[in-house]
Amino acid sequence: MNNLITKADTLLEALPYMQRFRSETFVIKYGGSFMDSTDSTVRSGVARDVVFLEAVGINPVVVHGGGKAITRALEQSGLKTRFEQGYRVTTPESVELVEQVLSREVNPGIVSMINELGGKARGFSGTEIFRCEPFCPLGQAGEPLDIGRVGEVTEVNTVALLECIEQDITPVISPTATGKDGQIYNCNADVAAGQAAVTLRPKRLVYMSDVPGLLKNPDDSASVISHLPIAGVESLKESGVISKGMIPKVDSAVSAVAAGVEKVFFIDGRLSHSLLLEIFTDAGVGTEIAEK
Repeated sequence: MNNLITKADTLLEALPYMQRFRSETFVIKYGGSFMDSTDSTVRSGVARDVVFLEAVGINPVVVHGGGKAITRALEQSGLKTRFEQGYRVTTPESVELVEQVLSREVNPGIVSMINELGGKARGFSGTEIFRCEPFCPLGQAGEPLDIGRVGEVTEVNTVALLECIEQDITPVISPTATGKDGQIYNCNADVAAGQAAVTLRPKRLVYMSDVPGLLKNPDDSASVISHLPIAGVESLKESGVISKGMIPKVDSAVSAVAAGVEKVFFIDGRLSHSLLLEIFTDAGVGTEIAEK
């Protein structure tokens, strides 16, 4: 009986959040090693959480990654994987393979999981949704680096996404885009999700990855910064707390908050039901970034 009462208490704790967020849109960036887990329960965990969000009237919009799957496919095809400043160099030869893996293998897999669990999802290649400019990072000496067909998302075609939301369907989008030259570009999924949030202005933007949140000490997983106002971001960059691959995530979070998104969450997708724990409990499990 006590176990049943505990379950009831958990539902009651979640109730105000369900009421508050009903009919709201959440953009979720789904990425991390848990996507490739051999454990089907781990692999489908996020899909189960997405189905739960649908069931309580929340409208999820999912942007996914797939870097490990791309690396495997390139190796199998005999194409070398090279990185510059943390960005995958994407040649005209490899970009077609990137699109194949992300939009026609990883994407349908996520859509199938959501649908098989009782949800409603529809997959989109990012080339249908995102427009981009060529992205050219700077080297250590400040020189521009040519990393090939890598784009930075600048525009989001919301027509199809809003149609899905009106029909209670979860759009699932791969991180590729179409350039002004009509070519396919490989894009940073964090930035793509951020731009989707800037355009859609959802209630929440959630980044799921392999870390428990922003860490004061990168070597200490218990040093999670639970709350970060956007005014504190620059000092954390200067001190090196925010560095490397976390920079585009945080920059995208700041842009989303500036555009009207209430809060951005950074959570650990390896933690069972971390998405639900962050959204529907008082304590939360990761880092939240907000205006103040």
